[in-house]
Amino acid sequence: MDILPTDNQQEATNTVGDGTETATPQMAALVDQPTAEDNPPAPIQHIDGLQMKELFRGAALWLEQHAPTINALNVFPVPDGDTGTNMMLTMRSAMKEITGFTTQSATEMAERFAKGALMGARGNSGVILSQILRGFAKAGEDKEFYTAADIALAFRQASESAYRAVMKPVEGTILTVARAMAEGAEQAAAETSDIREQMHKATLSAREALRRTPEMLPVLKEAGVVDSGGQGLVTILEGMLRQMRGENTPANGVTESVPAVAEFGSEMQPHLDTPPPTLDGEHYGYDIQYLIRGTGLDVATIRVHIASLGDCPLVVGDESLVKIHVHALSPGPALEYGVGLGMLDDVVVENLDLQFAEFAAAHTDPAAQTQPGGTGDVTTESATGIGIVVAVAGDGLAQAFRDLGVSAVVAGGQSMNPSTEELLAAINGLQAESVLLLPNNKNILMAAQQAAALAPIPVYVVPSRSAPQGLAAVMAFDYSRDGAVNAAVMAEAIHHVVTVELTVAVRTTNINGIDIEIGDVIGLLDGQLSAKGHSELAVAEQILDSIALEEYEFSAIYFGEEEDEGSAEKLRGALETRYPDIEFVCHPGGQPHYSFIFSIE
Repeated sequence: MDILPTDNQQEATNTVGDGTETATPQMAALVDQPTAEDNPPAPIQHIDGLQMKELFRGAALWLEQHAPTINALNVFPVPDGDTGTNMMLTMRSAMKEITGFTTQSATEMAERFAKGALMGARGNSGVILSQILRGFAKAGEDKEFYTAADIALAFRQASESAYRAVMKPVEGTILTVARAMAEGAEQAAAETSDIREQMHKATLSAREALRRTPEMLPVLKEAGVVDSGGQGLVTILEGMLRQMRGENTPANGVTESVPAVAEFGSEMQPHLDTPPPTLDGEHYGYDIQYLIRGTGLDVATIRVHIASLGDCPLVVGDESLVKIHVHALSPGPALEYGVGLGMLDDVVVENLDLQFAEFAAAHTDPAAQTQPGGTGDVTTESATGIGIVVAVAGDGLAQAFRDLGVSAVVAGGQSMNPSTEELLAAINGLQAESVLLLPNNKNILMAAQQAAALAPIPVYVVPSRSAPQGLAAVMAFDYSRDGAVNAAVMAEAIHHVVTVELTVAVRTTNINGIDIEIGDVIGLLDGQLSAKGHSELAVAEQILDSIALEEYEFSAIYFGEEEDEGSAEKLRGALETRYPDIEFVCHPGGQPHYSFIFSIE
């Protein structure tokens, strides 16, 4: 769970605590990562493209090893803390982008790495990390190598880029740590030209800022943890420093060499929960992906041509590097077109017919093979030219959206945030004039905004933070209005529904003055932890008693993947007896982590 800007906090308006130092054993272990003895080899005066690639590799490896520890810093005791996972997957995507890429240019390597992070960004922490890397890449034009002065500038621009990415910056988060990182790098650059020593001081500065985050955010102090996004950034800095020192020993003490770049994950494919439509009524053709390296590349012109070759077109980049994705009956025309513009790199061609055969074999239940649009009813896209793309977890909730006419459902929610690239692929897979994009989760909101900014057509992000809010928004869609007006209407509709979520606590903590023990049933009211108890019924009653129910008439109860209709009906019956003026109806939601989600209208 998360707020902007990281993935582990409640909404917080106060940004300054009482100034008391807080350092629990858990926090100390997380902040004080092992460092090498102060016996460095010869100074590092500059870093070229290949050396920078090694630093990124070391950072990705170290982050990979510590992702579970970072996840454990989640303030909420819900079973879906995913800051570490989101940052790790974002780094994996960035590493994939530089697989096989060799250049002496530090600028080119940093820019390519940043583009991979941009497209693969997941969750708010991943999006902010991608912006940090984007700022880092802008330290200078066409630099063959970075000096200590360049690193100082890169870290300052990284920090400023992160702050710009957040509408309402909150101190005590990854933003504070990024600023301290920049300040440490700048102070070091004024004293030494040794980049290794500079990185050491920048890391120490970032660690110290991380140690102070509970002083700035009371919710962190209350839970006894440091900020998870800040911990992720410190871990990345540690990984880079360790790489400079030649330390490739993981935390368990077992010597391990840094793996090849290709080992950092496979190509991130859009995981829409249904197969795409066939290209000619019978065949799916090929999934074609590649990079064009050249000069003076016209992204707009390339986008138009690629769109004419097939379905699901994706074209992003700039004058020197463009990423292509398209589904076509033959890979030849797309590849020949790219060859005519420049040098091809990272070419991937996959047979979609074979993939679909595997998909069909694994999904023999006809209900599991439903196409977007669900029952074959008219979608908003086919009726008005306005497509609706939603992110949601759970087959039942996904079907509820399809029944309302959405064009595409991207599988994603807590602990499985879709990337910017996956959301963008869903948008580009439509034949729409404009698109309404509903994240249905506050930790997907920034990735949705990033996808909208990259899309070739107008995309309006409706800031839904839960599946009930998203459903209310889609039901408010007006077939007689354009995309911009519908976006405003739907954004207003999300405020007329109350969301209640029930789950089980996975850690002992204190939130909002409520003492939570592992195993307690806990309830969230519009994202805020509001009640605990020993049963779903007891917690549901506590929360419903706190709501002015006379203003509402109806409540849908979506039961999760671990529940069945019998348990849902039992809960429904008890609540209907206690609250006779509210009509309760049960539906299969299939969502993970949450036993029941209530949509109260």
